[in-house]
Amino acid sequence: MKAMTMMAVGAAAAGLAACGTMGTGGGGTVKLLTLDPGHFHAALVQKSMTPGVDPVVHVYAPAGEEVEAHLARIKSFNERAEKPTAWKTEVYRGPDYLERMLAEKKGNVMVTSGNNRRKLEYIKSAVDAGLNVLADKPMAINAKGFATLLEAYASAEKNKVLLYDIMTERYEITTMLQKEFSLIPAVFGQMEKGTPQNPAVTKESIHHFSKIVSGSPLVRPAWFFDVEQQGEGIVDVTTHLVDLIQWECFPEVVLDHTKDIEIVTAKRWPTVISPEQFKGVTKKDPWPDYLKKDVKDGALNVFANGEIVYRLRGVCAKVSVVWNFEAPAGAGDTHYSILRGSKANLVIRQGKEQAFKPTLCVEPVAGVDAGAFEQALAASLPKITAKYPGVGLKRIDKGWEILIPDSYRDGHEAHFAQVADKYFRFLRDGKLPAWEVPNTIAKYYTTTKAREIALQAK
Repeated sequence: MKAMTMMAVGAAAAGLAACGTMGTGGGGTVKLLTLDPGHFHAALVQKSMTPGVDPVVHVYAPAGEEVEAHLARIKSFNERAEKPTAWKTEVYRGPDYLERMLAEKKGNVMVTSGNNRRKLEYIKSAVDAGLNVLADKPMAINAKGFATLLEAYASAEKNKVLLYDIMTERYEITTMLQKEFSLIPAVFGQMEKGTPQNPAVTKESIHHFSKIVSGSPLVRPAWFFDVEQQGEGIVDVTTHLVDLIQWECFPEVVLDHTKDIEIVTAKRWPTVISPEQFKGVTKKDPWPDYLKKDVKDGALNVFANGEIVYRLRGVCAKVSVVWNFEAPAGAGDTHYSILRGSKANLVIRQGKEQAFKPTLCVEPVAGVDAGAFEQALAASLPKITAKYPGVGLKRIDKGWEILIPDSYRDGHEAHFAQVADKYFRFLRDGKLPAWEVPNTIAKYYTTTKAREIALQAK
């Protein structure tokens, strides 16, 4: 590893998260800058208004369909019947959009979500200029990007700004409750260590290229299908899954990516997209020149799928991501997760039997006294309901289903505003939790190292 990279690693280990005051200006007012919003996630950060955030947002982007789609989404939020927003957007369109944003500095927080080929350039340029950054995942899609990310965090620490990625899945209610029950030894016991054949933690995610967002069919940019611009599946959605494993299994523990992570196996495989499917979701004729390298027998092979088996502080975990073109009728993106404890397994399922709604179950392991376990589970419930009122238990064949009021099921899109709200609180405090930066580094080390190994295995 190069000397500069080693210096960045050392700075991260020393606690990059403690960044002091960042000068949000105007009495602590957050002023957003949206840079090159090529993905709909950039708009979701603004799906609701937040006190202390200036309603005037400056957008810098190249002219084209992507920025216009972003602006249309913001307009739809402003014009909706229920709880409309009141954003005022000022737009600069031009090829020098990055340079213009850095020169004008009309805000103090850059939001970026889009083409991942230049994302780290945007991030590094912004923190070098003293701007805070709220970035959509993935921040790094290969080993070179990981090295640049280390440099970006070192620059953020030097310039006393906060660099943070949008981890929405921490706000999904079944995952939050899975974590809560895992912290009750009388119910969960101790986390198993697991093996590569039977991991202690498994998280699987199924996504779809064709989907509905904010009530409308999503039009994806053609570059979304180019793994050199979007990133492969093994470094994209897996970011969320690796993050959740760290967040649930080692809460608030500072992880060291040089010591705590061992990749056991990693693999990747393509989703095959027909010309008709591609045109249907991008509204463009197949194939742009940059995709022709991935076309075989008239169809596009997108390496959107990946699996990683690894050990984190001795706990064996598996994450896998699959992208299909379109979900079955009535279904959407789905998630499966299991945490295996010495007394019970905590399982999230989201299949047809669950009406495609995430459902958390507590399933005692073989050999556990059923009566004593039921008493322990019932006794633990007040601890849960003190934090999540209305949560209940329902006896099922394998154990208990956790009953969750619909009010907690606010949906994936709402989670972006929740992430933003928490980030804005961090800005006002002038620092991130001590574990956030080193654990973000650990997360991206896991995904980018796994990609290296998967490429070598082909």
